Amino acid sequence: MQALRLARPRAPLRPYARSLTATASGHASAAASASSSSSAVIPLSNVEAQWEQLSPDEQLAVHQQLEEVQKKDWNSLSVDEKKAAYYVAFGPHGPRRPDNPPGTGPKIFLATVAGIAVAGVLFAAIRSQAPPPPKTISKEWEEASNQRALEQKANPITGISSEGYSGKGFVTHK
Repeated sequence: MQALRLARPRAPLRPYARSLTATASGHASAAASASSSSSAVIPLSNVEAQWEQLSPDEQLAVHQQLEEVQKKDWNSLSVDEKKAAYYVAFGPHGPRRPDNPPGTGPKIFLATVAGIAVAGVLFAAIRSQAPPPPKTISKEWEEASNQRALEQKANPITGISSEGYSGKGFVTHK
């Protein structure tokens, strides 16, 4: 399987070579073109792994080369060329990059559980420092409040002092 390779332009090793002499100017341009032709290549079989590290110009060059490759018969394309074309067209880069990278869900869940745990510990710490409940919050006090309301004939129409009243009155504890 033959993978297409794309030449990446590389800066010449000696950019000042052109200014050496007037007679060497022809040789310098030949050396510059030779250095650009002997540059590193990007195999299309590995586009998915290298796409993020490529410069925008290199990405554009790969995209244009893939457009040219796709003009051929699709049955003659290699699997790597088809994968590269699909990745460049529909891959998770640019506007299709996921908002949340993989592994974010468990992190959010653990952070939520940690927040709830911190709130529980804070509640228990504050509650442990609170004074005891007042003596009026007891079943005996509420029963005594019922007796006092009956003695004073409080709410005689629909309340505790009315005829046939069968409610609990002020008692809320079981």
